[in-house]
Amino acid sequence: MPKRTIVFTGGGSAGHVTPNIAIIKEIKEDWEIFYIGSKKGIEKELIQKINIPYFGINSGKLRRYIDFENVVDIFRVIRGCIEARSLLRKLKPKLVFSKGGFVSVPVILAAKSLKIPVFIHESDITPGLANKISQRFATKIFSSFEETKKFFPENKTTVVGSPIRKEILNGSAANGKKLLRYDDKSPILTIMGGSLGAQKINEAVRNSLKQLTTKYQVVHLCGKNNLDNKLVKIPRYKQYEYVHDELADILNATDIVITRGGSNAIFEFLALKIPMLIIPLGLDQSRGDQILNAKAFEQKGYSLTLEEGNLNNETLVEYIETVFKNSEAFRRNMKKSPSGEALKILVKEINNI
Repeated sequence: MPKRTIVFTGGGSAGHVTPNIAIIKEIKEDWEIFYIGSKKGIEKELIQKINIPYFGINSGKLRRYIDFENVVDIFRVIRGCIEARSLLRKLKPKLVFSKGGFVSVPVILAAKSLKIPVFIHESDITPGLANKISQRFATKIFSSFEETKKFFPENKTTVVGSPIRKEILNGSAANGKKLLRYDDKSPILTIMGGSLGAQKINEAVRNSLKQLTTKYQVVHLCGKNNLDNKLVKIPRYKQYEYVHDELADILNATDIVITRGGSNAIFEFLALKIPMLIIPLGLDQSRGDQILNAKAFEQKGYSLTLEEGNLNNETLVEYIETVFKNSEAFRRNMKKSPSGEALKILVKEINNI
């Protein structure tokens, strides 16, 4: 019996792709899988790395403000719709699954025009503009946060949490310490600013290394092209641009993590029961979704939030110490969390289509 076909879409950031990858790995034995993304986005590299056929289309950036580029991008979106429709007619999928990002809109519009069912997953508390536009064309909508339901039609929205990559949960703390060459009893502090890094976090961490390394063994994932060769020989400090296969081992060895407020990342840390210091992107760099995600996790007792406007060497060290002192309480709260079922639920929904 031939496999059914499914098309995944979503891009613009790793956060729009890694949940799709988690689902893809669970269903690849039963489905023929294709991915439609942008021509140059990070999704292309990540999807090709797992050997899934990838198709790039034109896509315009969706903006909430008036800009001349909006006019140009309307034509890019129209062109993307035509390209996506042609691909979908050729691939004949039984389902399109979208994680959002501006590239997903042409794919969803094309799917709707061909009467192909569409599933959408929204990671953040408030939906991004792409999912706001796409919701009316979706067959089913899934969300990570309970608070998100009010933004979508109640009759087709289900709260499931965030799909977690299984390999993240299967790491080895012993292998992580061996990789890092950290073998003493000091706690391990891991800093993750996203695939491109976070300049202000990087600066604050590096300016505080003398204080931090007296108590912690520091792992700094600083982002592409952000290594500082002058710091290579500092004891108890390891820096990497980005970590792929070894990430699960490093995270399983981690006692505290400093992170941005992206939903997929913080749900992974929640699943691993790692106390968090969340430093969300500010309103000058985003629509504020990371701030809301961080506040929701702080209210549930999983983390502490340090807004970037208040970030400096002193506040960084102070907040890390507070997280460390309260780490056991954070872990107890995390153990009560119902997270972890999203992947199982989504795979079941897909297989039932």
